[in-house]
Amino acid sequence: MNQTAQLSPVLQIVQAHRAGEAVGLYSVCCSHPIVLRAAMQVAAQYGTPLLVEATSNQVDQFGGYTGMQPAGFRDYVHRLAHEQGFPVGRLVLGGDHLGPNAWQSQDAASAMAHAEVLIDAYVSAGFHKIHLDCSMRCADDAPVLSDETVAARAVRLAAVAEQAAGRAGLPPPVYVIGTEVPVPGGEASLEQALAVTAAPAAARTLEVHRSAFAAAGLQEAWQRVIAMVVQPGVDFDQANVQHYDAAAAQELSGFVAGQPGLVFEAHSTDYQRESGLHDMVRDHYAILKVGPAATFALREGFLALCLIEEALLGKEKASRLMDVLEQAMLAKPRHWQQHYLGSESEQRLMRRYGLSDRCRYYWGEPQVAAAVGQLFANLAGRSIPLPLLSQYLPQQFQSVLQGELAAAPQALLEHKVGCLLAQYARACSANAAARHTAAAIC
Repeated sequence: MNQTAQLSPVLQIVQAHRAGEAVGLYSVCCSHPIVLRAAMQVAAQYGTPLLVEATSNQVDQFGGYTGMQPAGFRDYVHRLAHEQGFPVGRLVLGGDHLGPNAWQSQDAASAMAHAEVLIDAYVSAGFHKIHLDCSMRCADDAPVLSDETVAARAVRLAAVAEQAAGRAGLPPPVYVIGTEVPVPGGEASLEQALAVTAAPAAARTLEVHRSAFAAAGLQEAWQRVIAMVVQPGVDFDQANVQHYDAAAAQELSGFVAGQPGLVFEAHSTDYQRESGLHDMVRDHYAILKVGPAATFALREGFLALCLIEEALLGKEKASRLMDVLEQAMLAKPRHWQQHYLGSESEQRLMRRYGLSDRCRYYWGEPQVAAAVGQLFANLAGRSIPLPLLSQYLPQQFQSVLQGELAAAPQALLEHKVGCLLAQYARACSANAAARHTAAAIC
């Protein structure tokens, strides 16, 4: 399905996977600079491409919650790559959940009109991997959307994407489709999680989309549909993880094995065991998306640095970053209140520690950013005693002891996030074990 004159890193990996190589592609869905720098370090170490994806609520034509439009996000990521010395040619930008997601409260006509502008902006800015997600219902839709409706809307957006790429003189994008899409960012409760997608349901989704692309005269674009989003039985809520069960997903894996050029894309793979990630790539879930787990590791790192800061300076002189973060979340609850259920004390715990890590939406708030700056300033030029590193950042302590890591706040945070992302790099790289030296990231 994916023959094209110019093979992008995404297409190269998909073709290699379908040729029998034990390779995949991990997608980092995050905009935080520390996470992105860590991702570039991991990709450089393991020799993998780096797929960075922006979601439709994070970056859109109006700025999203990051305040960035697609072209601005592109420039931001490219600037970080240049600063890190990471080759832009190995960097791929993707758009996740691109469709009417952000405008579900509007009627379908209005929401899809916004979605067309969104798709145009992403593709015109050079985003190459496009997830066409029209699985969500709009205000005047039926309670459950048919595959035909989802496919028709996806094709409508694909037509816009094709025109945008041609107008910009860019290589045509590759597409991801699918109707059984897990909730972005994790479930409020695992009781809401979807069951493993049935193979007949996946077959019907594929055929309906194939027919819709053909009816619209987009057969050539259909050749660049590289993946389907399905539910392989992995998910998480605030305190629990549903791990991959290869036996439960065997029929689904067998189905995609019979579809040349196609792989599955797995969302909500955060917090899976590394062995599970390897199993998923083996079973043709060759695109693994990670987001909240990366910022969860970042939040853990910030909390550890705050405890070190208080031990060195006392609470009176400390940045009190975590208190400032809590105040920001309480002042603007829209990013967490529908996700964190339960009593007031339970919500307080989830705001700080929940696996969906809704606090990731608040690092850009001015008062939170200022507190981060104060934390770094308080620790700058100060030697962090080894016992404190051992107590609060034990994995980084070992790397500092080995002389592989500087005991500087930003380096410690990047290393901590890198340890998480390295699991994905190893799962997606056929030769990762050979490259995993003593000086490697975790």
